[in-house]
Amino acid sequence: MDQAEAKRKVGRRAAELVDDGQLLGLGSGSTVAAFLVALADRIEEETLSVRGVPTSHDTQRRCEELGIPTTTLDEEPRLALTIDGADEVAPDLDLIKGGGGALFREKVVATASDRFVAIVDASKAADTLGEGFDLPIEVVEYALPLVREELVDLDPELRTDDGDPFRTDNGNVILDLATGPIEDPQALAHRLDRTVGVLEHGLFLDVAERCLVGTDDGVQERKN
Repeated sequence: MDQAEAKRKVGRRAAELVDDGQLLGLGSGSTVAAFLVALADRIEEETLSVRGVPTSHDTQRRCEELGIPTTTLDEEPRLALTIDGADEVAPDLDLIKGGGGALFREKVVATASDRFVAIVDASKAADTLGEGFDLPIEVVEYALPLVREELVDLDPELRTDDGDPFRTDNGNVILDLATGPIEDPQALAHRLDRTVGVLEHGLFLDVAERCLVGTDDGVQERKN
């Protein structure tokens, strides 16, 4: 599969879901980057009037380069639609997100949205969450020793960037958990929610209303 072309296809399809006048949540990652290009094309060609809340500094920068108007949750606390990528998608549309480290802001924006649509290429589809991708969690650095001890059975590994701890846009660190296939995502989410020092985890459960999957044959649509 040509992943770049699959991402372009799914990005264009996602842009077609946007209506004039909508307030949008704008996710992060390479597939969302393709969506932003397609959205910018619609804004220019159709004089589409939209504003978006970016979920990362990188997305904010891309919007500025493409001329996509942005806003904040301070100004617009409720959004109509969020388009975001995923690192793994289960058949029931539960997701693992956070490969780029923006999971906290992504979950905040998703929670503020009436609708959430995931966009991925076919390589992200999985039978069970965790079978091919570690689960990221954002951790307040002060609590890192405690969190590592609490989750030692999940083999937490500190994410690094050129040898230094990777920093999120919030200034926190990321632990990647080697969960293996997650038999009960809800139970694991509940455990992580109760772990002091974990700001947020990358399990996005019962969030997506549909998922657009880019393949060699076009774009498949999966609905929840």
